[in-house]
Amino acid sequence: MAQKKLVRFAEIETFPNVLQYPKDIKGNWATFFKNNNPITLELACGKGEYAVGLGRLYPRCNFIGVDVKGNRIWKGAKTALQEGLNNVAFLRTQMDRITDYFAKDEVQEIWITFPDPQLRLSKIKKRLTHPKFLRLYKQFLQTDGVIHLKTDSPNLYGFTKTATELYSLELLKDIDNVHNSSFIAKELQIKTHYEQLDIAGSNKVHYLCFKLNNNLDTDKDDILKDMFREQDAG
Repeated sequence: MAQKKLVRFAEIETFPNVLQYPKDIKGNWATFFKNNNPITLELACGKGEYAVGLGRLYPRCNFIGVDVKGNRIWKGAKTALQEGLNNVAFLRTQMDRITDYFAKDEVQEIWITFPDPQLRLSKIKKRLTHPKFLRLYKQFLQTDGVIHLKTDSPNLYGFTKTATELYSLELLKDIDNVHNSSFIAKELQIKTHYEQLDIAGSNKVHYLCFKLNNNLDTDKDDILKDMFREQDAG
């Protein structure tokens, strides 16, 4: 397995659609893609199923999968290259450095698909829908831009929904059980590797779509934490 990872790390070094900790890409994604089409991010993308899937659906939009694990990025990047998806790219970096790579208003949408729910209360600030991260996204997300969360974790789903209420963010869509819906949007029909595993054991997929249309007052962070103190997995 270690040898396989090394091979993949070596391969992505040669992939033109993979950028690893780039220094001068902020504000220059239009140059990279050679167009001014809207940009959507898939954060903690893993194998990049959503970046690739959305790229297939919307050839006139650009998609960037973001993850720190190069051996996982390899799968999506290789698929995009094989299929000639020039509107799909991958960025390797830590999530808390995301503002180093995107300028104000450079991103139209964000997808967060099956991230680690970070169930322990001590790790609450590592949840990718925690206000700590939402403040980062707000720095480059367009005013009317939206965030999509798709997860099988009822805890992360409830936490994120509560956060939108506490910080008075506009909740556009709330689906408690995606695959039990009478109509499933084509974007939600894309399945990630982790969705198919059903790690949470809930046999349900939750979905939220919301805007960062309000200030994310840091004074409310402790209130949010207290609201979920009883969920600490200890």
